[in-house]
Amino acid sequence: MELDRNAFFRQAALRICGSLDIDKALLSFMDYIRLFIPVSVVTLSMFDPSTGILSNLANVDQAGKKKTLPPLPLSRSAIQELESALKAGAASLSYWNGQSELVKILRPDFDLSNRSVLAVDLALEGKRLGFLALYADGNTGFTQEHMELVSLLREPFSIAMSNALRYEELVKLKEIVDAENRELSRELRRYSSSEIVGADFGLKDVMEMVRQVAPLSSPVILLGETGTGKELIANAIHYTSSRRSGPLIKINCGAIPDSLVDSELFGHERGAFTGAITQKKGRFERADTGTIFLDEVGELPSQVQLRLLRVLQEKEIERVGGTRPIPVDVRVIAATHRDMAELVRTGVFREDLWFRLNVFPITLPPLRQRREDIPALVHHFLEKKSKDLKIYPPPTVSIEEVERLKAYHWPGNIRELENLIERELIHTRGKRRGERLTFEPLEVLENSKASSLEPEREDNLLTLDEAMSRQIRQALQRCNGKVSGPGGAARLLGINPNTLRSRMRKLGISLKISC
Repeated sequence: MELDRNAFFRQAALRICGSLDIDKALLSFMDYIRLFIPVSVVTLSMFDPSTGILSNLANVDQAGKKKTLPPLPLSRSAIQELESALKAGAASLSYWNGQSELVKILRPDFDLSNRSVLAVDLALEGKRLGFLALYADGNTGFTQEHMELVSLLREPFSIAMSNALRYEELVKLKEIVDAENRELSRELRRYSSSEIVGADFGLKDVMEMVRQVAPLSSPVILLGETGTGKELIANAIHYTSSRRSGPLIKINCGAIPDSLVDSELFGHERGAFTGAITQKKGRFERADTGTIFLDEVGELPSQVQLRLLRVLQEKEIERVGGTRPIPVDVRVIAATHRDMAELVRTGVFREDLWFRLNVFPITLPPLRQRREDIPALVHHFLEKKSKDLKIYPPPTVSIEEVERLKAYHWPGNIRELENLIERELIHTRGKRRGERLTFEPLEVLENSKASSLEPEREDNLLTLDEAMSRQIRQALQRCNGKVSGPGGAARLLGINPNTLRSRMRKLGISLKISC
């Protein structure tokens, strides 16, 4: 009996367009088409001639197995083979043996050797989308009638592929938005549920500067040693600003390979480089109307520094591979533990970019300079880590142990204290509840510190002026050359700014040299 082509088209199209899940739709189509055509594998693929990259959208076989192939760059001869197999508007029949260049490239993921291929070029509204391929074993599996039947399905497959690509992009965007919302909720809870420990004591000057700058959109640079809480202060600035309803996007500039920093920060267009099979928004676009926190900004490669300078100057970005500027409304908070003056002097960091970032510097003191906060920090971390480790009630710490902690010099700052408390809590799990926490490993650290602080021999003893000069220079270095006001060297040393300037003149200390 002769096949009713209208009925065939209707039933096939219903299966092809019956689900946004392209794998599910392709499996349903496979079950139906095998009643008429001896097909063993069906694939939907995309090929971008500008990049030479072949990527796979869906791939199912007669057993119902689904396997998506990774994007593959094709050689010139493989591209020619593929292009010759695709005829616009109609199905074409090819047979690829083991000598085919395309077969050799695909063999590790998908063996095409000794198979017949029915291929249909797919396009919608004049835009090429990709192609449908039906495979049969041997070189006699398909006939002219099979080619005519498959040609009927070009339009529904083009629509299905377009919908699947758009749906896939929406799912990815939703995942990004959901992740950002979860992070936003977490940060809001983190900041609103408890005050910053030490805000009224060791960080009093820092928090005053936060209150001054938070309502504005000026760039902020956070300076200080590793582990001093720069990220927490960035949170405070964002969530007390008028941008708090917008996103806070964080990126560690030192944790991303140089080759990917451009794409991560500014995004890329489809086909901008090998593997860029879809358009991607960068961190700056995602931070629009909010804040971006660039941790370890001193690690940025030179070419990225130039693009960052343009963002700060022009308030616009350009995606990698793009040709049009995209306006962005983003507040930049940067942070570093590096000596930025030295990086600028040696040419590692652009001086013009440093001037743009260094509008409002905030220097976070190391923990050894805010020892009065250690008891409160110990209590805070005991509560937090005990909750995380499901230890109830939390153990206590004696006054003697706290004094030992206050005497230690904390090279790793707050992060080292947090890790120490978590480590001791893990050691105490399973022990009798209510025991006091002790910090045995601290003894070794205290001994090494004590030996480093032994009095100098009399012949190496500094004069009073030498000791004062060294102390003032260290204070100026930590305060980034600032003498007076919050975060200034005078406040750090506990003297009047005019007195400090007078002593600097007497000792021959210039701000230029000290910085």
